[in-house]
Amino acid sequence: MKLKEIRIEKGLSVPKLAELSGVPRRTIQDIEKRGDCMVSTLMKLAKILDVSIDEICRD
Repeated sequence: MKLKEIRIEKGLSVPKLAELSGVPRRTIQDIEKRGDCMVSTLMKLAKILDVSIDEICRD
């Protein structure tokens, strides 16, 4: 999962992404660490990052 790479490319910190997306900071950290999450969470993050779900999930 490329969430961390995309987040950094967009210049966003974990706290800022959490604020913009409504996804808890801890959840974002867990996703970046484990590489899995619920589709509904992924949709929120993809929207804020302006990327497709596919782009985030690519290895």
